[in-house]
Amino acid sequence: MQLIIRTYNLELRHTFRISRQSFDHKKVMVVELKDGTISGYGEASENPYYNHNLGDMIRDLLAVKSNIEGNALNSETPETFWNRMYPLLKHNLFALCALDIAYHDLYSRQKNKKLYELWGYHIENNILSNFTIGIDSVENMLSKMKDTPWPIYKIKLGTKEDLKIIKALRKHTNAVFRIDANCAWSVEETLSNALTLKDLGVEFLEQPLPAEEVDGMKYLYKKSALPLIADESCQKESDVDTCFGLFHGVNIKLVKCGGLTPARRMLHRAQELGMKKMVGCMTESSVGISAIAHLVPELDYVDMDGAILLKQDIAEGVSLKKGKIVYSGLNGTGVKLLDLKPITKHS
Repeated sequence: MQLIIRTYNLELRHTFRISRQSFDHKKVMVVELKDGTISGYGEASENPYYNHNLGDMIRDLLAVKSNIEGNALNSETPETFWNRMYPLLKHNLFALCALDIAYHDLYSRQKNKKLYELWGYHIENNILSNFTIGIDSVENMLSKMKDTPWPIYKIKLGTKEDLKIIKALRKHTNAVFRIDANCAWSVEETLSNALTLKDLGVEFLEQPLPAEEVDGMKYLYKKSALPLIADESCQKESDVDTCFGLFHGVNIKLVKCGGLTPARRMLHRAQELGMKKMVGCMTESSVGISAIAHLVPELDYVDMDGAILLKQDIAEGVSLKKGKIVYSGLNGTGVKLLDLKPITKHS
């Protein structure tokens, strides 16, 4: 098995702004695991908030290259492979995520199955992905809604005009709204905003407070007029239990927890605790997005619009048609890497 690492600079269709940052480009790393004529692909993006950059990811993967390439594919399941690689990459879960997704993709292709078939799931296509609208002027946010008619919008907030924004947007659509404050609100703001937002057709609030404000979340959990979903508070596997009693559900990101293998365990634990289950995306290509789609049978909500926010994708795979998930005809995660020149390539 051969390890190949490519990096790309993804350009977005529009500047993407949340409460703590804005960006027009996102650098990503695509891992390819090649066994003969069959390849599997995984992805991870840079993220300054979580202190992960491409240089560190590439360095850490190349440092364990012999451990990766020495694997006998048919004798090691994805879970066994992840368990073997975790002690070597536990300090860099973003890198481990890209590797884990690539191995799942390769392994299921070798078995001549789609990934969800390997897991024994059945796809019913009854869950729709939201489309995310970043913080902007009301005029620009309305323009994005007009350009992309969608049944569910996830709207980023964290300004002094948050309620004004949602009231203005609501006049132009009957779509479901989901609100993500990205840690920008206080306890008092959340309580007040939730009351108004509930009447404006908002489904839930995602991460209203900073992750360290545990006491505030305990209070909000009991008092909020809307369900609360953890994001920044839910990074690693043990965080699911930590979020119990603070949030009504968890939004799991593959890169934060280390890939599909731990994400599935986190979903199972959330199910045991009676919490709502969501998987979300970063700004990423169809490589990462396609992996998320295979988890959908486990989910209550999904946020997998990252690739359609790009000016140009670097891959083909699972796609979205007005929120509906359209699966690729290919095995594995369904990804085909396009013939675009990467910034760097390591093999």
